[in-house]
Amino acid sequence: MSENISRREFLQSTPVVAGGFALAAGVSKAIPDARPCGGEDTAATARGPFRGTLCLFSKPVPQLSWPELAESAKRAGFGGIDLTVRAGGHVLPERVTTDLPQAVAAIRGAGIEVPMITTELLAADDPAAEPILSAASKVSIPFLKPGYYHYKFVNVLAELEEAGRRFGGLVELAGRHGIQVGYHNHDGYMGAPTWDMARVIEPLDPRWCGYYFDLSQATTEGGVGGWKIAANLVMPRLKMIAAKDFVWKQAGEHHWEAENVPLGQGMSHWKDFVQTLAQSDFDGPITIHEEYSIPGASDSQGIALSREKVPKVMAAAKTDLDYLKSLIRESYSAI
Repeated sequence: MSENISRREFLQSTPVVAGGFALAAGVSKAIPDARPCGGEDTAATARGPFRGTLCLFSKPVPQLSWPELAESAKRAGFGGIDLTVRAGGHVLPERVTTDLPQAVAAIRGAGIEVPMITTELLAADDPAAEPILSAASKVSIPFLKPGYYHYKFVNVLAELEEAGRRFGGLVELAGRHGIQVGYHNHDGYMGAPTWDMARVIEPLDPRWCGYYFDLSQATTEGGVGGWKIAANLVMPRLKMIAAKDFVWKQAGEHHWEAENVPLGQGMSHWKDFVQTLAQSDFDGPITIHEEYSIPGASDSQGIALSREKVPKVMAAAKTDLDYLKSLIRESYSAI
């Protein structure tokens, strides 16, 4: 798993780079036509500055009010907030009509954006779906992360088909509100290997449905080369990106577990991925997921243990952000 993968190898293994297509105007776009040629890595020239928003996931600091959240994120160098709109989140679904506009106003008032919200929505008939989508549309939030579907492991094909019906209905409703849905590949759920949810996503309208790609999770699932296949698959419909890292840790005889670590300290090929991303037209949000334990400051999910511990958690988030910015500076013409 420590094999080094060059950017040229990744580009050459990614046909979509050599002949992709752009989606409809106003939505996340695919890689157009950057291609290595003449035996030299001529795809090294980025298409321009990074146009997306680097976001703080609000989950690790639930103790902060909306203005405090905005000020902390801005001070750390973030350009936006990935705001939790779910049970226990910064906006509760039952209060979304009144609270989401106030939260967004407080965050934008500090000079940063709210390009996406993280929800638990799974279907259009969820009582919270219409209120959340309507409220998000009214304050011009373009991207939404839904919840996760579970396998019962009785009949996985039938279970996936049922999840697909529910997801398709949610995407249709989101599209009516002008909101794009990105499904997150995450271990333990449908879509952990991107191929299964691809069967659901690919037939749906690409203007409103695509992938919330997690390189770390794709590497966990796919090992040395599987992440390249997953990245190739999602690139034409890439909506958002989750940024985190991991290492394998032995947890017993013949038993290994993925342990989250600070960005850049793990096994995910972030440098290669960002270099390839720089050849694309991707302009969606990238969210820092701080899901590792900070001794004495956060739990195993990276959530601050108390209000007094928030500064340490935010300092770690800034370190992750600075690393990601350094990769973007190397790969893009400007940031």
